[in-house]
Amino acid sequence: MFRIQTLNKISPLGLDLFPREKYEVASEIPNPHAILVRSADLHSVPIPDSVLAIARAGAGVNNIPIPLCSTRGIVVFNTPGGNANAVKELSIAALLIASRNILGGWNWGSTLAGRADRVPELVEKEKSKFEGPELRGKTLGVVGLGAIGVMVANDALALGMHVMGYDPYISVEAAWNLSHSVERADTLEGLLAKADYVSLHLPLNDTTRGLLDTEKFRIMKKGARIVNMARGGLVNEADIIGALNGGRLSAYVTDFPTAELLSCPRAVCIPHLGASTPEAEDNCAIMAVRQVMDYLETGTIKNSVNFPRCRLEFRAPYRLLVTNRNIPNMVGQITTILAEGSINITDLINHHHHEYAYNIIDTDQAIPPELLERLIEIDGVVRVRVLSSHSPEP
Repeated sequence: MFRIQTLNKISPLGLDLFPREKYEVASEIPNPHAILVRSADLHSVPIPDSVLAIARAGAGVNNIPIPLCSTRGIVVFNTPGGNANAVKELSIAALLIASRNILGGWNWGSTLAGRADRVPELVEKEKSKFEGPELRGKTLGVVGLGAIGVMVANDALALGMHVMGYDPYISVEAAWNLSHSVERADTLEGLLAKADYVSLHLPLNDTTRGLLDTEKFRIMKKGARIVNMARGGLVNEADIIGALNGGRLSAYVTDFPTAELLSCPRAVCIPHLGASTPEAEDNCAIMAVRQVMDYLETGTIKNSVNFPRCRLEFRAPYRLLVTNRNIPNMVGQITTILAEGSINITDLINHHHHEYAYNIIDTDQAIPPELLERLIEIDGVVRVRVLSSHSPEP
């Protein structure tokens, strides 16, 4: 029986997918085979040797020690697209907030409580202070065209905006979903120079950290507005506060508050509500559970952040799963050992992702323990698992 540990509250719509005859699910469980997590920080928590997979019910995986998991052959899954609609809707709301000074008007309006007899007069007198431009006809630059960025771009077109998109690594699937009316920007600088509004939809890593800074703000139109529902670190905080206070930028709406941003009048901080909808929580949980089940039962990897996508229809009696470092002659060594043990390979697939590779090898015969030991001893092999199509085992 597979044992699943939940470290946060995971939607029952996801957990109910685990067949109870094959899975035991609990928040406290010894030697789990997989961990389901949302925001719990695993960097300082010992991960048991029994763990084969960790699934994050969400897109970001900053709370998971990815390098450590990779060296131990632990597949880390996330759920890209599960919360895409929720973040997209908040991004569209943020564009309106950045443009129309809705928040300023709201805050001012709340000061009129108790002055009922003068409210109509005061509203008419002061409303011009909160004037802001319409979105229609303006240019939106979408940086990052993954699941969320594509949806924001398409919906902005429906609002009458001219939309430019920049993503040198756009996937085929995203390209299929992106409207042909979105103008492709060849460079980030080219997009920034033309955009009235910029919406960020990128992961945070060494190449994107501080992507928007004083140098980039100088390229942008004076008075441009920035929306960041992706990751706070994409924008250099000190630089954008300086650009806002100096009038270089008109507004910054972010889902990642800090004390410094909260003190900046032209910054609007939303308390990390991007994925905070019941629908998003359900979708992410369902995706996470299905990915874990596929991996534990068939070895299939989909939406992993540290190992390659890999799928092979499970039609043979036995399946060998080998995780290894992406170095030469690994497949040759593995197949040689199987041939020396008279194991007939019926199908094989090998994919790699950066430093690591993953092999699914189907066989007619069960692989004896002595061959498994030889496979494990190959220099560069990280993990070896064996499954049976009749009764998958942990």
